[in-house]
Amino acid sequence: MLLLSVVVLSAEAQTPVDSTAVQNDSTAWERLLEGVTVTGQRQLIKQDIDRIGYDVQTDETARTENVLDVLRKVPLVTVDGEDNILVRGNASYKIYKNGHFDPSLSKNAKEILRAMPASSVKRIEVVTDPGAREDAEGVNAILNIVMMDTRRMEGVTGSVSAGYTSLEHSNLGASLTTQFGKLILSADYYYGGMSKKGTRHDASLHRKYVQTSDESDWTGSGSNPGNIQYADISASYEIDSLNLLSASFGGYFYKLDVQGGGDVRFYDAAGNALYSYTDSYWMPGYSHHSWNGRLDYEHKTRRRGEKFTLSYMLALTRQHDEQETNYMNVVNFPFDYTGYLNYKRERFTEHTFQADYLRPLAEGHQLEVGAKFIDRRNSSHNRQDFYQPPMYPSYMTEFEHTTQIAAAYADYIFNKGKWSARAGLRYEFSYLSGHYPDARGTDFDRYLNDWVPQASVKYQLTDRQSLKLGYTTSITRPGITYLNPAVSSSAEQVSFGNAHLISAREQGLSLTYLYVGQRLTLQLVPAYRHYSDALGSIVYAEGDRRYYTYGNVLRQHRYQLEGYVQWKPFGKTTIVVNTTLTDNHAENTAAALKQHTTSLFYYTYLSQRLPWKLTATAYTFGNWGRSPENIYAYARSWQRYGFTLQRSFLSDDRLTVRLSALSPFTKDGHYRTRTTQGDILGWGDNVNAQSGRQFQISASFRFGKLKASVKKAAATIENTDEVGGIIRGR
Repeated sequence: MLLLSVVVLSAEAQTPVDSTAVQNDSTAWERLLEGVTVTGQRQLIKQDIDRIGYDVQTDETARTENVLDVLRKVPLVTVDGEDNILVRGNASYKIYKNGHFDPSLSKNAKEILRAMPASSVKRIEVVTDPGAREDAEGVNAILNIVMMDTRRMEGVTGSVSAGYTSLEHSNLGASLTTQFGKLILSADYYYGGMSKKGTRHDASLHRKYVQTSDESDWTGSGSNPGNIQYADISASYEIDSLNLLSASFGGYFYKLDVQGGGDVRFYDAAGNALYSYTDSYWMPGYSHHSWNGRLDYEHKTRRRGEKFTLSYMLALTRQHDEQETNYMNVVNFPFDYTGYLNYKRERFTEHTFQADYLRPLAEGHQLEVGAKFIDRRNSSHNRQDFYQPPMYPSYMTEFEHTTQIAAAYADYIFNKGKWSARAGLRYEFSYLSGHYPDARGTDFDRYLNDWVPQASVKYQLTDRQSLKLGYTTSITRPGITYLNPAVSSSAEQVSFGNAHLISAREQGLSLTYLYVGQRLTLQLVPAYRHYSDALGSIVYAEGDRRYYTYGNVLRQHRYQLEGYVQWKPFGKTTIVVNTTLTDNHAENTAAALKQHTTSLFYYTYLSQRLPWKLTATAYTFGNWGRSPENIYAYARSWQRYGFTLQRSFLSDDRLTVRLSALSPFTKDGHYRTRTTQGDILGWGDNVNAQSGRQFQISASFRFGKLKASVKKAAATIENTDEVGGIIRGR
């Protein structure tokens, strides 16, 4: 039997249902004709002028994986051993769902995406050049998760998935879509349960205080069992062929039982004991609630491609923390209290109004203009009570911070022949104010003006090769966590925010080469980023006590080489290599500190299809070299690995079951850091049970025949400018 490979090209026009569809999509098909098997491989990777897409549904092993597993295979994305997600080498990104900014997904992404089944996702896109419409909103890139959709037939469809690990973690996901005439409804729910065994973490820390030459050792452990839930309901109503209403409402919430403690010992340079104690902490009812709703109205004109969109978004976050700490077994303790209680309440409320207008000018030319207004209000209430004897006075702080942003933009897009280009300019006027209801501080306000340009150009070298040059700028504003001046103190450390932080600016330049062949996909992206007056941590010591705060103190130059290879040497074998080489130069302008680190993050993956519908995979990922923790410290090399075996059952492979093992020959995963400059030197070793040996069984089941999806307005609201706030819980 002769084996031939055929690739069929089809043009897929953008629709309101899937506004991020990539044109000239490669499709795969199989047929048996007179003893000749004709097969084609649908490409996993697609590139457009502003984004790179990963086709999750083409990845056969994704049926029982979660979205976090799949992200490790997406170009320009890395997921480390602690499941922290980096896009283009750093954490300055936001997550969208179906082209809309999703505040709930962006708060604690790794927990939600770990529970979300990949079978419910159609495509994951890395938007590398967001354009002037949202370019000022402070991200290097956008991670857009496009959910499954089909079209034009009524019915009901859905999926359920579940998993359980040897660490006693459980997860459950369910989605349902139905249609009633012109009304389409979709609901998603994801649950993640965490056990005490699975959240166990141990740590050892050694510190040397430069000014006093004293040293300290701390060894301790803790856990945070609890549950995390994410829910979303979306609806759309097609009034007629020119008018569309869409709405959604969702939330993310968790409740954890955080507890732990350790032993502390201080001694002088000669090794003589100074003091020691044992501490234990408990955070009863540690909870976080986030809700967001969105309403979009889209109107199309009789002119092909012309449309007008009005959008409104409401985002709410409520976070409650209570931490009780007690000191025991004290010897020569330098303080005369026996413990303390920290009480914190934080509120975040944001209203956003936006208008967008898209107008085709001539063949291959279009112009998009728009305006946006954001009213963002943060408030916090903090109190710290010290336990007898004697009773210290309570420390209480109230702080309110308001940010109002008015913006206007224009974006020009060009497509003709082998050339594509995009250029835009955005202007932002910002008003920031701080208010102390308890009169413990001085109220302040300030006005900021920012011009933000961006541009990119792409040339299609051949049918399989393209080259793209992009320039971006962005702004990052501090959130309530960075701004809140409330002081939290313990026996060893004092921490507080800085209410006078200002926005930081970032600029980037990148060159992307992409080759998409029948068996080989190759992407290389050399990039450079410059950060001025960036937000960074400030750590200093007074005696043997540490102080933590924030400032606009960083200047940074980052050189990166991002590489991605997908190779299919045989019809049933797939090899993927996803790497990021980073050379980072950072400088703390206030403390005259410099840091140079070089690291290589890698993910390698081998998939082999076997008889009886079995698929086996093996993978390894990790980091070589030194990756920066902050200006004072870096993280050392680490590595993880794993194996999976999965099989599909029933007609249309509706049921898929997977067995997996993560680091089966390694009991625990270590994350080691070293602090080499500043007032405090030392090292740390964190041991996380979830990064070590574990085994998992998971299953997913699809049902129904619906071929419709909740329609989305092609343009809607995305707010992506804030870091260090409760809107993002990383």
